[in-house]
Amino acid sequence: MKVLVGSKNEAKIEGAKRALEKYYSNVKIEGINVSSNVHDEPVNEEIYLGAKNRMDNLVKYADENNKKVDYYLTIESGITNLLGDYLIISIALIRDSKGTISMGTSSGYPVSNKYIDEIINTDLGKVMDKLFTKDKIGSNLGGISYLTHNVITRVDLTEEAFIMALTKFINGNLWQ
Repeated sequence: MKVLVGSKNEAKIEGAKRALEKYYSNVKIEGINVSSNVHDEPVNEEIYLGAKNRMDNLVKYADENNKKVDYYLTIESGITNLLGDYLIISIALIRDSKGTISMGTSSGYPVSNKYIDEIINTDLGKVMDKLFTKDKIGSNLGGISYLTHNVITRVDLTEEAFIMALTKFINGNLWQ
């Protein structure tokens, strides 16, 4: 199975790989850096828009480079208060070779009010790097690994979001 993931981020690629390998064998993943065309820290509806833009850009890249794949996967993380308090969530999109698209989300985790403005004005990764005195924390385990004391990582949240999106595909006509 050939798959393109709309990112070069190791955590996103590993999360996609772990999700797909639960249901498919011989998964070959290639990460492609594509733009989300949204702010560095997407807010509310911009999270979905970032994932959609990545998907559009990924499909365009594949078409322009004559890449034939079984699935395209994209994911965008951001901050939302649409459910009340601010949460960090990820929205994953999966598109198959026929053009069918499915969406899934990760679990959300709360944001301390004292960091909301800074996160929105920069991005979560920069705030986490500063808080935990690390560099590029989001490219691997993510700040969530520090917040949960290594119980959940960014890879886990990414895997979860992609599994949720896969439910449309792994259940055939039952769920489509």
